[in-house]
Amino acid sequence: MPVLFAKKIGLVTCSGEELPEGTATRLAALRVLEDLRPGETVTICLPLFLAGGEGDRAFARYHPTIAIDGCSTRCAFYGTARYSKQPAASLVITELIEKNQMEKPLGLRKLNTAGMKVVELAANQLATMVDELLGKSWNRAKDELKPSEKNNQPARYSAACSCGSGIAAQRVNVNGEEITILALPLIFDAFREQKKEPSQAVMAEMMQMVAVYNCLPPQQEDQIQAAISELYKEYYQDKSK
Repeated sequence: MPVLFAKKIGLVTCSGEELPEGTATRLAALRVLEDLRPGETVTICLPLFLAGGEGDRAFARYHPTIAIDGCSTRCAFYGTARYSKQPAASLVITELIEKNQMEKPLGLRKLNTAGMKVVELAANQLATMVDELLGKSWNRAKDELKPSEKNNQPARYSAACSCGSGIAAQRVNVNGEEITILALPLIFDAFREQKKEPSQAVMAEMMQMVAVYNCLPPQQEDQIQAAISELYKEYYQDKSK
């Protein structure tokens, strides 16, 4: 399968609001997104993910994710594993507190001082996980990337959401109905670069890849394939001129 997208790390946080540890997961993720690893991480909305958000699920099928859970129930971890694929790494706040013999956090929407210390430690550990998943070397003494890797770093970005995930999409007309197909423009590019001319075999292969990033209605699969086939023929011919 061709590589279609620049690698980013998705952060899936606990959505529990009844525990201080749940709040800590979201604050730690925000710290990573906005300050520690901006441009390299996106947040995945767990409620939307569980409710069937195809943008989030498609992102998690392709990109590595880190599940950040408040307690041992691990809703973020098991939800991601069930509806997409198992997270590449995970962090459980209650285990982090116990391991480091930290004071239990208090507060729900606003954490106390002990809670903010937990947030800071969790955020730093998450940043380390991101580096490991991206294969980067971090200078712990200076708290920065090693010099050889600095030039390749993106400018600072505000926190990004994976809803849409930076994955290009294209609207396809199927019997008068507009259907959004995630990753289709990039799949077209990848197949064209490999000189895969439109054919029945190529379209069968392409639809397998389309299915990786999209949940297609079974009753419309043939019509969707026919519509995509026509679009790819036009695209291929246009690029061949």
